[in-house]
Amino acid sequence: MSAATAEVVAGFDVKKVRADFPILSRKVHGLPLVYLDNAATTQKPRAVIDTLTRYYTEENANIHRGVHQLSQIATDAHDAARRTVQRFLNAADPAEIIFTRGATESINLVAQTYGRTHVGAGDEVVITAMEHHSNIVPWQILCEEKGARLRIAPINDAGELLLDEFEALLNAKTKLVGVAHISNALGTVNPIARIVEIAHSKGIPVLVDGAQSVPHLPVDVQALGCDFYAFSGHKIYGPTGIGVLYGKRALLEAMPPWQGGGDMIRSVTFEKTLYNQLPYKFEAGTPDIAGAIGLGAALDYLSGIGIENALAHEHALLEYGTKALEAIPGLRLIGTAKEKAGVLSFVMENIHPHDIGTILDQQGIAIRTGHHCAQPLMHRFGIPATARASLAVYNTTADLDALVGGIHKLKEVFA
Repeated sequence: MSAATAEVVAGFDVKKVRADFPILSRKVHGLPLVYLDNAATTQKPRAVIDTLTRYYTEENANIHRGVHQLSQIATDAHDAARRTVQRFLNAADPAEIIFTRGATESINLVAQTYGRTHVGAGDEVVITAMEHHSNIVPWQILCEEKGARLRIAPINDAGELLLDEFEALLNAKTKLVGVAHISNALGTVNPIARIVEIAHSKGIPVLVDGAQSVPHLPVDVQALGCDFYAFSGHKIYGPTGIGVLYGKRALLEAMPPWQGGGDMIRSVTFEKTLYNQLPYKFEAGTPDIAGAIGLGAALDYLSGIGIENALAHEHALLEYGTKALEAIPGLRLIGTAKEKAGVLSFVMENIHPHDIGTILDQQGIAIRTGHHCAQPLMHRFGIPATARASLAVYNTTADLDALVGGIHKLKEVFA
């Protein structure tokens, strides 16, 4: 695939998109920034930055409890953001959208509410070998507290879930399945609809960690059939500190609150508290109002540039980058699944990933190095860490060419 092919996908104008992101014009170490650390966090378009600025300069007020005009404006904007998320995920009801601090808090919320009421001694929770720590540790804590068992569905050497072995793990003791939609360390896209179908056939609910998928795939929670879906705003061009938990209404209604405080209550006496309706039952205290509004702006931005075209552009870049990296002697890609999103993790002979990242940084190239909060996955592949380049809608083949050129330069350093 030529550079021209990768950057002209169904009329997708990557140059115009790049112009929407102010930070991409800056320099690092005197060189143009090449930002390839999008799986860690994405950059923010002007539309999001302007939305945050406008909120704090013109609309800032607390929500739901004020009768004055600013409070009503802020409340309307916050409520509108919830409806934007609902449409983006195709949830059935805006009350099924809970605002959290991120995917991590969303998963912990489920573990500490649904998990505590449904998992007991001798029960089991099933996750996969490719999970982020955020979809491992909450279940470990729960299982240790309850005397339950955490079971791990294996993957093959390409980083693909072994569905037959996953299904074989499920039994009458299994109370929940937690699975990443896309692996942050491998780029593997898991067959979520099939996983849900298998689990539901045995009466087991499924939580999906969607932190890496919402920026890279169209997500329809009703079509997927999952019971819970979690994601973070900052990985989809929105602010940090804001995230979403989608849950089926019947499940959320039956779950106890996680945190107590203002706005999650209907009435309080010293003798008894009555809890608020959904979604407020799970949103104690003053929320990240600006963050939610900024997330709504980010989702509107992505929808506005054309999600399908943007994702086709990313896929073309992934193919281009895969071929370019595979051609480098001594470089090995980690994660070669047939169904894959924009993650290029690799190791190099006799060069530690941290050295790779440091030398590339000196050339203005930002990648991620380390275990990517997936230490068990690193152990599965027998490596301590990888170097990871990850893609977004504003990346170009020129970015990938710079990465390849940077790798050749670092090979000269270690020759």
